[in-house]
Amino acid sequence: MIGGARAGLLALAMLGTALPAEARTLDLKNPADALTAMRKVQCSTRDGEAVVYHWAGKVFSRVEGEPDRHLFNVEGMNVRTCVTVTDPARGTGFRQVSRELMFYLDPATGAVLKTWSNPWTGKSVEVVHVANDPVNMRAPQFPIGRDGKPFDLGARIEGGKVFMPTEVPLFYANPLGGDYQQWAGNQYHAMEIFDFVAEAADLLDAGKPRAKPSIAWVRISPFLPWMEMASRPGILVFNATGGTVEGIAGLPAVIREQIASTYPTYAAPPPADDARPNETSWTYFKKRIEAAKSASAGSGSVR
Repeated sequence: MIGGARAGLLALAMLGTALPAEARTLDLKNPADALTAMRKVQCSTRDGEAVVYHWAGKVFSRVEGEPDRHLFNVEGMNVRTCVTVTDPARGTGFRQVSRELMFYLDPATGAVLKTWSNPWTGKSVEVVHVANDPVNMRAPQFPIGRDGKPFDLGARIEGGKVFMPTEVPLFYANPLGGDYQQWAGNQYHAMEIFDFVAEAADLLDAGKPRAKPSIAWVRISPFLPWMEMASRPGILVFNATGGTVEGIAGLPAVIREQIASTYPTYAAPPPADDARPNETSWTYFKKRIEAAKSASAGSGSVR
């Protein structure tokens, strides 16, 4: 996802050096400059400055032997900030912290869904929207990687724009699985693709703290747990586009209303020293299930 799974939109390496006052053009072949450019894409070179991303798109199912279905529209946001860190061997880098929301909408009306009629099972299920807090960079990033290799932005410049594609294959033990996944399978298998595009004049100007890029996001993943698809075959394909906006006020009304009524914490990023483990759609859903079980056990009811 812009979060999620990512875990969200997943965080990339960025540099936290103080920029010189004089005009300078970043050299993307220089690992320190390349990292500065990535930080400008992801957030800001100013420590503690909040940056808000927005994306909107569609979600389709893909099941072998049947036409793809347009299941949902999505509206999402991520609020983040960066802080400078230093390492005596790897140089000056940074850490990013963020939290993100994404809402599943009725494709016909655009309304935020509370329940959804599953066309495969006939069940009406509660929709669990994405509310991942936090979605932080797992470790600070520096111009020199842990393996000793210099940071490479992997970008190309064309027509006055900088294109930065990133593919994130995901394969790990499913948080909703049991203790025998090593033998029985049930791994979480997905891929997230982030394609950033920024104006070269903004990105390469060392005097500008932000690049204000556009983004295309694609996610290929299993069915969501709240869909209650169990072991039925098939995948979901998310396709969305967006970019940075000017604060929470720059978000669409459908998101602003949800933040104001239900998710006020998401109006600002986590503290820069946030040490909590990251949240994903799957871990968030697991917490909801466990909370419901505890409440049911406390009341003596059985579901």
